[in-house]
Amino acid sequence: MPDLASPEVEVWQFIESTAHTVLQRYGLKEVRTPIVERLETFVRAVGDSTDIVQKEMYAFKRGDTTLALRPEGTAGVLRYVAGAGPGAADARVYYMGPMFRAERMQKGRYRQFSQLGVEIIGAANPLADVEVMDLQRSLLEAWGVKDAVFEINTRGMPEDMEAVRLGLREQLEPRSDQLCEDCQRRLEANILRVLDCKRETCRVVIQSLPPMTDFMSEESRAYLEAVETGLEHLSIPFMRNPLLVRGLDYYVNTVWEITSSALGAQNAVAGGGRYRMDVGDRLIDGVGFAIGLNRVGMILTEQDPGLMERLQSPVASLVGLGDEAFNHNLLLAQKLRNAGIPCIMALEPKGMKAQMKRANRNGSAFAVIRGETELAGGICQVKEMETGEQVEVPLDDLVDFLRKGMKLNG
Repeated sequence: MPDLASPEVEVWQFIESTAHTVLQRYGLKEVRTPIVERLETFVRAVGDSTDIVQKEMYAFKRGDTTLALRPEGTAGVLRYVAGAGPGAADARVYYMGPMFRAERMQKGRYRQFSQLGVEIIGAANPLADVEVMDLQRSLLEAWGVKDAVFEINTRGMPEDMEAVRLGLREQLEPRSDQLCEDCQRRLEANILRVLDCKRETCRVVIQSLPPMTDFMSEESRAYLEAVETGLEHLSIPFMRNPLLVRGLDYYVNTVWEITSSALGAQNAVAGGGRYRMDVGDRLIDGVGFAIGLNRVGMILTEQDPGLMERLQSPVASLVGLGDEAFNHNLLLAQKLRNAGIPCIMALEPKGMKAQMKRANRNGSAFAVIRGETELAGGICQVKEMETGEQVEVPLDDLVDFLRKGMKLNG
């Protein structure tokens, strides 16, 4: 559960502010649900046989109630949607915030991690699935993720589920001795999760299986083909992955993942799909996705090592020579901040050398230097810290000068 501080936090601020802009462009509204919910909210939604419920949730009792830190965002959002009245029938919402899973630590995976998710409520429609994938593509492009690949598949209509389970079981049971212990348990508990196993011995068996679509209805296959046609129409690159199932029980029809080579072996940056979820006394259909923001941040900084430095606000440090200059600089700092220019200054008299060192430590782009001569003449000496170049600027022109400099350095 990592701390976040500068300069990394500036990357997060960029990710979050960019996301708000793109999501609102698609007509989505933000919803913020509690971090702690009743345990049954997640068990009912995610499925009691999933690894999330079986192994990864942080759950605890409070009186007679068992609570859990949210391991994912969809369950809480749909609990909200179910209670939001008739207007929620076509809700278009998004969320951002921390999630918690007691997972094995590895690159890009933490026990407290942040996700951004989108939920668009409505009956199954291939065009709605395509729109959501286009939204996800727009987000990744706005962030600057360059090598994202969509992998898509289908879990079929709900009425196909039993035929798919029986077909897979018929294929896998004769070779169950070649599967790991977890997958042998999954043959009965949740056979689709066998397809998601990463162990090499299991992968050999899984790769030899026929695609799940062989066990599905023609309607389900046609739905997937309609989604693929929509993606082609929007020129969104994709590949079909017949083994992709996603790890949550509520998915039906289209499922997808987005991978990036920048993350190495653990390369999944995002996923999504269409779902049907029983929430209390309501059955809710929708389509959505979740993106791991920790992983987005890793991709961006690995693709562009200078990103953190560029995202830090180019600060002006006010350097005062003498008591009178310090008093005047406090007024100047107020003026610059009111004009939207970040600035800092020493609040106790120090020599020029000490103040310039402090400006360097704070990553200041400019030092604005004033002593008796500058106060009397209504001017400033402005030094660009990176180049060492120093120019004289009239006080009345300082705001415009620094704004131009911020634009060039930002």
